[in-house]
Amino acid sequence: MNHAVTVLILGGGQGKRLFPLTFYRSKPAVPLGGKYRLVDIPISNSINSQLRKIFVLTQFNSTSLHRHIQRTYPYEPFNQTSIELLAAEQTLDNRDWFQGTADAVRKHAPHYHLRPKDWVLVLSGDHIYRMDYRKLFKFHEDKGADLTIATVPVEKKEAEHFGIMRLKSDARIVDFKEKPVSGENIQNFAIPENVRRQSGVEGKSDRYLASMGVYVFRAQVLFRLLQGKEADFGRELIPRAIHEVKAYGYVFDGYWRDIGTIQSYYEASLELTQEDPPFSFFSPVGRIFTRPRFLPPSTIQSSELNQVLLSEGCILRGVEVEDSIVGLRSVIREGTKMRKTVLMGADFYQTEELETAQPDLGIGKNCVIENAIIDKNARIGNNVVIRNRKKVRETDGENYFIRDGIVIISRGAHIPDGTEI
Repeated sequence: MNHAVTVLILGGGQGKRLFPLTFYRSKPAVPLGGKYRLVDIPISNSINSQLRKIFVLTQFNSTSLHRHIQRTYPYEPFNQTSIELLAAEQTLDNRDWFQGTADAVRKHAPHYHLRPKDWVLVLSGDHIYRMDYRKLFKFHEDKGADLTIATVPVEKKEAEHFGIMRLKSDARIVDFKEKPVSGENIQNFAIPENVRRQSGVEGKSDRYLASMGVYVFRAQVLFRLLQGKEADFGRELIPRAIHEVKAYGYVFDGYWRDIGTIQSYYEASLELTQEDPPFSFFSPVGRIFTRPRFLPPSTIQSSELNQVLLSEGCILRGVEVEDSIVGLRSVIREGTKMRKTVLMGADFYQTEELETAQPDLGIGKNCVIENAIIDKNARIGNNVVIRNRKKVRETDGENYFIRDGIVIISRGAHIPDGTEI
């Protein structure tokens, strides 16, 4: 490939559907797998694909994301790897903040220093997948495409959450619909048999090709398209582009998960604890990088752990943990039973604090916690029960929220002794 590639990773909007995990942080900064952040996925995929010029575009709640990237991915002079943060800014020419994903790319155009023959890889910062983008680039070059959209097969019930497209037998995109309304007739978007055979798509015939939020543009084509007023890629710019330029769909046959809701985040997290997970951080190919921390090894005393992803720096004494993620610096005390829970851990240890607060940092004694997400720096007292016995689908409480039936304990929350949720 003789084209220089610039990577643009979109930091996302307000992330309302991931609230309260996005109350203090942007979607790409949400913790994943005990020690990673969502943004580590596209950055690692880019580095593993030998891409060296990467920009991360941010706007909402960006402090945590900026801190993570600055501490994790410093400029690497020997390979000239540069990961640069571009925050939303007001200028003399433009006083508006980003109006959408396409608008974010448009407003930062002077910073990319692109040449007409360069390529631009646009990525979302909130998806879980492992991809060698060089295969995508080869497809893009072989087709002589102006725009290539990476796609993944989904079931009909999932189609309404994504942009779906219709391909010809040569993979040319002939129609695109962003998040079709539930009940809308989309049968003509089902993957044709000839496309299924050529792409190796298996499973039911009633499947659809969803956009992965991964786009390859010829730079001169991208900036011509951005001369319009479209604010968002999926809703506006892509539907227009497929009728104006040569647009093709690249069918990806690997694991891909969009982290758009609490339910999808929770399910994807628990999948990581399986014996043979669909996405594994242990894969020797396509390693996922994150911030190196010099923490002590975890200590486990008189405890029973089954299907647990355990991070470093944890202290577990006399506990039972099953089908759960235990994040950095987690402390779980005697008699506690935890099942199907995402415990994000803490940013510090109790002894590092300047003043004492109650309850103690971490999980107290004799607690029962099931089907929950516990955000960072939470303090859960003794004899606390978190089980959502009443099967509530959605509600807001003091220091907790319930979304999709999952109890979420807020970042830094204090849950007193004997509380039942």
